[in-house]
Amino acid sequence: MDENNKISYFFLGLGLGVAAGLLFAPQSGEETRVMLKNKADEGRDLLKRRSEELRDQAAEAVQRGKETVSRHRENLASAMDAGKQAYRDALNADLAGEGV
Repeated sequence: MDENNKISYFFLGLGLGVAAGLLFAPQSGEETRVMLKNKADEGRDLLKRRSEELRDQAAEAVQRGKETVSRHRENLASAMDAGKQAYRDALNADLAGEGV
């Protein structure tokens, strides 16, 4: 079953469940509306908290990535400098050996 059908069936089931709940609810219409509003507010607050948590986690992951890239860049620069110095040392040793 593709993803769109799953989502469609989910929302269909959700709608039927809400409709059945409203029809057979032991509370009055006003109490049911207040309860639904409270549940919607709770859901909104949960979604807001989770989105903030995910945003913070993403920011931390980006920061760790930047630090890792910076560390690797420094290591690469050090390796290149060491290679250049070794080349210069070898070149100077060859030139000093030819002059003898």
